[in-house]
Amino acid sequence: MEQKPSTLDPLSEPEDTRWLDGKRKRKSSQCLVKSSMSGTGSPQDPRHPPALRSTPGRPVSLQDTPGSPGHPASSPGSAGTACPACIPGPGGVPADGGLPAVVLDDSKRVAKRKLIEENRERRRKEEMIKSLQHRPNPSAEEWELIHVVTEAHRSTNAQGSHWKQKRKFLPEDIGQSPMASMPDGDKVDLEAFSEFTKIITPAITRVVDFAKKLPMFSELPCEDQIILLKGCCMEIMSLRAAVRYDPESETLTLSGEMAVKREQLKNGGLGVVSDAIFDLGKSLSAFNLDDTEVALLQAVLLMSSDRTGLICVEKIEKCQETYLLAFEHYINYRKHNIPHFWPKLLMKVTDLRMIGACHASRFLHMKVECPTELFPPLFLEVFED
Repeated sequence: MEQKPSTLDPLSEPEDTRWLDGKRKRKSSQCLVKSSMSGTGSPQDPRHPPALRSTPGRPVSLQDTPGSPGHPASSPGSAGTACPACIPGPGGVPADGGLPAVVLDDSKRVAKRKLIEENRERRRKEEMIKSLQHRPNPSAEEWELIHVVTEAHRSTNAQGSHWKQKRKFLPEDIGQSPMASMPDGDKVDLEAFSEFTKIITPAITRVVDFAKKLPMFSELPCEDQIILLKGCCMEIMSLRAAVRYDPESETLTLSGEMAVKREQLKNGGLGVVSDAIFDLGKSLSAFNLDDTEVALLQAVLLMSSDRTGLICVEKIEKCQETYLLAFEHYINYRKHNIPHFWPKLLMKVTDLRMIGACHASRFLHMKVECPTELFPPLFLEVFED
């Protein structure tokens, strides 16, 4: 018996439906897609050829699809033709009433991308506003604490808000002629160092007075008070100088009196510590801190429970937490425009702690190289171990 060729054998199809190499041509399946998208494109639609219609009890089979012998697009002599119901009519709309293919041009694609970005930015702002609305402001008790800390700072901050009008610039010839060599290769201008020591004693005294005006600090044992003051003194003095950075003259105003340039402060004995303080001043200038924020930042530095040798560690830690919570609520009240303002400001505490540690190491070098008579007694008392 002669075996009939299988309908699945590509070599059994007519020659005009096969490539020269014997491979089967890929037929367009648009008609199936159109029929599934169109509400009238069912197999019973009279607009489809009879081969695509189904009769009761006979579902559409694989042979009814394009490329099968039963489909008109696969019949002999119709190679390369599509289903008549799928041929696009006027305006690109298929004859079976299906949806036309949508292709965005460049201008529409750009507009769509812009719309997506605008919606994303709008949602981001809405989320930020919503989060700000749920951030608490200071309580009545915290407002009272904030008032006490702010007044303590203002009463011990030299020149107050008039520091720019009352400052005096250190002559440019001072701090430019290094004389004494340091072990690490840096130079110290003894004339500049002498000028700085003249203002260091009143600066230290103001920090001590600030701490004594805080009720929580006064309740601590005398031993803990001394340890806390020794640990935070350089940090608070550096903060007070950094918030008085002037970008126009590129100077820091020390103790509200003396405006100095970076090289003058560096050659005057601080070395690399000078760079750290100036860099801090530049970054803080964008924060636009008010007196209350500076005061609370000083209180947080003062109440650092990790200072070596403290007795009432837990009590000091609770005091710092109280200041931190009031500080955070005050930041919420101020509503700064800088994103993530609160965590960024807390990072400045780390920077100030690093400045204090670097200065302690630097002090040992200065003590060896500079004449002892140049060091004020209070300076030695605070920074000597």
